[in-house]
Amino acid sequence: MNITVDSLKRVDLVKVTGRVDSSNAPELDAGLKKLAENGRHEYVLDLSGVEYISSAGLRAMVAALRECKKHNGDLRIAAPSQRVAEVLELAGLTSVFEIYDDAVSAVGSF
Repeated sequence: MNITVDSLKRVDLVKVTGRVDSSNAPELDAGLKKLAENGRHEYVLDLSGVEYISSAGLRAMVAALRECKKHNGDLRIAAPSQRVAEVLELAGLTSVFEIYDDAVSAVGSF
């Protein structure tokens, strides 16, 4: 898994690539927590390069969303791959997260 963060004017664009599973989900969780500690509470999570996500990865995303909401922010998902979109659907998270077709429209939604 690889994580890159682009800090834009109002939003942090977090691009995740590779597999997100129980062995590296804590790394994703820590990265998102670090953004919150820096006072940033509006994120777009670009999942276009993620081919697999486990329940541990979903937990990290839900925890980050909760933290954002506590500070009147939000976490939005951009361009989930087909497999990730299926996992989000099966987990019932499509009603929890705002999901966009691409990063540009997700960033523009803030």
